[in-house]
Amino acid sequence: MTDTIAGIDIPDSKIAIDATELVRETTNELLFNHSRRVFLFGSLQARALGTTPDPELLYIAAMFHDLGLVEPYRTADQRFELDGADQARAFLASHGFSPADGDLVWAAIALHTTPEVPTRMAPVIAATTAGVETDVLGLHLYKISNIELAEITAVHPRPHFKRRILEAFYEGFAHRSDSTFGTVNSDVLEHFDPTFHHTSFVDVINNSDWSE
Repeated sequence: MTDTIAGIDIPDSKIAIDATELVRETTNELLFNHSRRVFLFGSLQARALGTTPDPELLYIAAMFHDLGLVEPYRTADQRFELDGADQARAFLASHGFSPADGDLVWAAIALHTTPEVPTRMAPVIAATTAGVETDVLGLHLYKISNIELAEITAVHPRPHFKRRILEAFYEGFAHRSDSTFGTVNSDVLEHFDPTFHHTSFVDVINNSDWSE
């Protein structure tokens, strides 16, 4: 029987069930609950905008979007968003989905910390970022009713979420600080590590090999 939370049906296809189990087994309850809320909030935000992302692909994007923060999926040399995106594309391919579907979900995950750009893209991409922004940043929270919020957080609670998600971010990419150049992730490193200072885009230009 399909689970429904806040009026949103949770996909119950084979790939959705497999994704749920993979994320449940390889992350902690913080990231599992966050990923499920991203799907639910992304679906509700898409509904408010009058768009209809494919629920199965949105679910995979939501469940995999932070997978790059944890072992064995996090790497040492690229952005954590790319780790999750790469895993999701391979996961979709292993379940017989088309390269186009894989590319769509890859882009949704790879861009989920990039402001503004995803909102102009395909519904799955836009909804993934909208779900993340609602849960992490509280953006457009007013579009979610109190009843919907209560139902979602009853099933997927967020105790001390602000502190804990920042700690999860730091743990997930502190070892690859160079990968945070030009991203919001450098703010997290500066928050936790007083010795870390982000690479300035201005300095990169001024110190490049060009004489002028």
